[in-house]
Amino acid sequence: MSTSIDALTQETTELLQQMIRNQCVNDGTPDSGNEDVTARLVRDELEGLGLDFEMVETQPGRTSVVTRYAGTDPNAPSLCLMGHTDVVPVNEDGWRNDPFGGELLTDSNGLQEVWGRGAVDMLNLTSSMLVAFREVVRTGKRFPGDIIYFAVADEEAGGVLGAKPIVDDHWDLVKCDYMLTEYGGTPATGPNGTAVLLTTGEKKGAFRVVRVQGEPGHGSMPYATDNALVKAAKIVNRMTEFDIAPRLDELFASRVKALALDPQLESMLLDPAQIDDALAQMPPGLARNLHSCCHMTFSPNILQSGTKGNTTPDYAELHVDIRMLPGDTQEDADALLAEIIGPDLMPSVEIERMFPDQTEPSFLSPTDTPLWSALSDSIQIAYPEALVVPSIVTGGTDARFFRQKGTVAYGAGLLSNNISQPEFLNRFHGHNERIDIESLKLTTQLWLNVLDRMWV
Repeated sequence: MSTSIDALTQETTELLQQMIRNQCVNDGTPDSGNEDVTARLVRDELEGLGLDFEMVETQPGRTSVVTRYAGTDPNAPSLCLMGHTDVVPVNEDGWRNDPFGGELLTDSNGLQEVWGRGAVDMLNLTSSMLVAFREVVRTGKRFPGDIIYFAVADEEAGGVLGAKPIVDDHWDLVKCDYMLTEYGGTPATGPNGTAVLLTTGEKKGAFRVVRVQGEPGHGSMPYATDNALVKAAKIVNRMTEFDIAPRLDELFASRVKALALDPQLESMLLDPAQIDDALAQMPPGLARNLHSCCHMTFSPNILQSGTKGNTTPDYAELHVDIRMLPGDTQEDADALLAEIIGPDLMPSVEIERMFPDQTEPSFLSPTDTPLWSALSDSIQIAYPEALVVPSIVTGGTDARFFRQKGTVAYGAGLLSNNISQPEFLNRFHGHNERIDIESLKLTTQLWLNVLDRMWV
């Protein structure tokens, strides 16, 4: 007997709260994360259903869990529901409530929300996927294809202790034809109806260390010195001011049109000569997102130099976060970086690729698939006649490891109209992260509806 959606939403809510309270904070160091806590929670939640589990520990405490519910037809395509269990660090001073309390609070408008780090990135999906997967298994419902539930560690630090080694070394465990993961499902309603964005691809990182050489000297005589820090500062300044041409392709245009903006603003966003003026008029969170969706971006994030306060530095090191659009290559990123630095400073510079094994460009999953149709039909149950729009996500996700294996992967989910897209984007890695109960209900139902339609 199936469980009511209200009861399943309660299960999702309680599981999300516990995942938040587990505090699987990944600061990028190998000893952080402690995802084993949530891996054991997942195992316990699915215990007694007759499933086999694989607990994959890539390093002490860095555990992912995989389980598979077999389909009735070994030749039918399989579907993986993948959610990560780690979260990014917080600055508690910026929060109104305990970032790891997992509290269910009601705002002044009566909106109930679960508060805590990971509520939108992406424990809301990880928990709702588990609840939907468990509901299918415990009711004994069968589908032609296998359904895999994969709760993975270390997504927030690039997947090097999570999805990457599991895909590389244990592909048989997670092998799938289709995948659903983060992020998607943000609705925008305008005069022409509602549009819902889903992710079909993502930007790829081209992280670089720029090492700048100079000559040491006494800090009391800075005139005409070859100060490596000064040269590095010039590079930072050039990086922030360099005019990178936007790529206003069909994918970007569909994303803009889905936002239901003022027609004049929409027209400006699709004009290379006016897009900068248009972005300046928009809410900062949405402007940043749209800018990143049509540009290769360069963010100078760490600058270190010198060894002593009274000595001009002969060495500076700059860490740059470069994100490429689908189709761009590492060589494209290097060429543009050299152009930004300029011919006058390049002789003093050495550039190192932080992840030299990242050579393949990112690419897009097609939308002419049974899964895309199942998603569109399921979304239109909640938002009748909604237009489902393909888009890219500006950050990296673990889906990239699966796309390189030929898996069709989408970022999905379904939010309520209680959260505007700019507000939702601001909650990613931000202060006061939270998700409303209506969105948890819509997303839990979405997975069940997709499974019902995937193999029709």
